[in-house]
Amino acid sequence: MRRALWLAVAAVALLMVASAVAGAAETEEYHPAIDPANFVARIDNPYLPFLPGTTFVYEAKTEDGLERSEVVVTHRTKVIMGVTCTVVRDTESVDGKVEEVTLDWYAQDKAGAVWYFGEDSKAYRKGKVVSTSGSWEAGVNGAKPGILMEADPKVGDTYHQEYAKGVAEDMATVVALDASATVPYGSFHGCLKTKEFSPLEPGVAEHKLYARGVGNIVDAELKLVSVTHEE
Repeated sequence: MRRALWLAVAAVALLMVASAVAGAAETEEYHPAIDPANFVARIDNPYLPFLPGTTFVYEAKTEDGLERSEVVVTHRTKVIMGVTCTVVRDTESVDGKVEEVTLDWYAQDKAGAVWYFGEDSKAYRKGKVVSTSGSWEAGVNGAKPGILMEADPKVGDTYHQEYAKGVAEDMATVVALDASATVPYGSFHGCLKTKEFSPLEPGVAEHKLYARGVGNIVDAELKLVSVTHEE
């Protein structure tokens, strides 16, 4: 009888401990330390150089038609959480019809990591804005910046790319530093490969490749077609 009672008490205790651990994991929060003095004006990370005046064009043939993404590193800036961010405009279209225009805000710290401070996203239908879903800004409503590209990436590294609870929670894991790819813009070796995923979309993952001195060359189905610079 005593043995049975002891076992029951032990089982309850173990359940309480397990519950506490699970609860702690669920409530664990992400708290990046942001010091404006630790950021620089240029974004020149070798895997993600964002020189103002540069335009990257990506394309992919899909069931819906020719998908095109035109990424322009503008000369505009936006101050977020005291940090001066570079504004990057991404225009997505299918068969020439604009479907989404996003203004992304990036900044690089002194170590070389490129941080993502949010986005202003607008979805279009027949030339009219129909949604701003996915828009967020670090420092507003509890949103926090994430890292788009590490300063010294290593295989196995996993990090938050963005954090706006319930809105934008993308994360990435470095899966290779020696990947190769051939895209319309050229053939590349020794590339950084990441797997991106989100707790908001369980079971869904996309892969991206980055080439030194160029930047993102593969974004899921999209492949880099051209890179141009202002004269």
